[in-house]
Amino acid sequence: MPDRPNILFIMSDQLIAALTGAYGHPVVQTPHLNRLVAEGVRFDSAYTPFPLCAPGRACITSGRHASEIGAWDNGALLAADVPSYAHYLSNAGYDTVLSGKMHFVGPDQVHGFHRRLTTDIYPPDFSWVKEEWIRIKETKGEDYEEVMGNRPAYNAGGYTGQAVRVNFWHNALSYDEETHFRAVEYLRAQRGDTPFLLCASFHHPHEPFHPPQAYWDRYADAEIAIPEFPDHLDESYSAMDRWLNAYHGIRRFNLRDPESLRRLRRAYYGLVTYLDDKVGGLLATLEETGLLDNTVVVFTSDHGDMLCEKEMVQKRCFYEWSCRVPLIVRFPDQWKADTTVETPTSLLDLLPTFCELAGAEASLPHDGTSLLPIIEGQQADRHIFAQAHEAVGAHCIMVREGRFKYN
Repeated sequence: MPDRPNILFIMSDQLIAALTGAYGHPVVQTPHLNRLVAEGVRFDSAYTPFPLCAPGRACITSGRHASEIGAWDNGALLAADVPSYAHYLSNAGYDTVLSGKMHFVGPDQVHGFHRRLTTDIYPPDFSWVKEEWIRIKETKGEDYEEVMGNRPAYNAGGYTGQAVRVNFWHNALSYDEETHFRAVEYLRAQRGDTPFLLCASFHHPHEPFHPPQAYWDRYADAEIAIPEFPDHLDESYSAMDRWLNAYHGIRRFNLRDPESLRRLRRAYYGLVTYLDDKVGGLLATLEETGLLDNTVVVFTSDHGDMLCEKEMVQKRCFYEWSCRVPLIVRFPDQWKADTTVETPTSLLDLLPTFCELAGAEASLPHDGTSLLPIIEGQQADRHIFAQAHEAVGAHCIMVREGRFKYN
C-alpha cells in the first residue's frame, strides 16, 4: 500500500442501501455508486451505531458507542475533549477538511478538522435538547400528534402536508450544491505535498422530498413498488410505532392512497440519483486532478429511512431499511475490485480504518475495529451492537451476529 494515501469520505443522510442500484435495486439509478462497487469493495451488512442524525454522526466521528459519549438524541453535545478521526489524522500530518453537514451541536463545530468549507445546515444551538420537548409536553399534554403534527414548516417538507414538491428549490438543495462546489474547489487546489482527509457530507436524500425537475422526470415511467397496509393500522402498531406515527404526523399522509405513496417514493428515487451525481462530480474531479489513484474513497450514510415500509417512516428503529447502511470503499490497485463483504460491520469501524490507512495512532479507547484485514480477505467472526433512544419510548438496542439479529 502506498504511504499516506488521501482519503475522500463521502457521507449521505438517510440513504436506504436497498434503494440504490449499487445494492441491486432494479429501478433506482446510481451509476457512480455502481462504479465504486465495480472498482472497490461493497459491505452488505454494514450498520449505523445509532439510527438518528446527530448521535449517529457523533458515534461515527468518535468511534464510540452512544452510551460512552452520552449521544442520546439530536440535542446531544459531543464533548470537545472526545477525540475524533480528524484529531488523529491531523496529528499524523493530514490536512483534515469538512464540507457539508455533520450535525455538531454546541460551540465546537470542527471536532478536529482543520477547517470547515461550509457552515452546517442546522444551527449549532441547543434547540434540539430534550428540555424543549419537556416544555412542550408540559404545556400541550400527551397528545404527541397534536404537538408534533401541527408544525407548518415541518409538515411542508416531510411526510405530512404537501410531502412532495417538484422543482421547489428548498435550502437543502442549495446546501448540497454548496457542499459539492466547495469540495470540488478544495480538490482542484491540491498539489500533492500534504495528504488530506476530505469529508464531503450531503443532506440528501433526507427530506424534504423536493427533487429538481430533471430528477423527478427520470422516474416518470418507472415501476415503483409500494407497501400494503392492514385495515386497522393502530391495532397492528407496537408502542414505538405509534409514537413515531404521532411524532411524524403520518396520519396526515394518506397511507391508503397508492398515488401518494408512489409520489413519495418517486421523489426519494430522484433525490438518490441527485446524490449519486454529486458523487460522480467528486470522482470526476479526482480524475481531472490526477488524485484518483492515490485516494481512498469511502461512501456511506448515517442511517436509512423506513419510507412507509412496515407502516413506519423515518429512522430510530432496527428494521433493515432504517439501520443497515451502504458502505463502499475504493482503492484501485490495492484492494481487489468488485468484491462483496458479508461480514457484519459497523460505522464505528471507520475511525480505526482511517487511522490505519494514515499511519495514525488512535491512542484513546474506541469501539470499532479496522476494516483493512476484512478488505484484504481475512475472515472475522463479529457481533455488531447499536442503540436508539430518542423518540422510541424506551432505550432500544440491536445486536447482529452472523445471520441473526436481536433487537
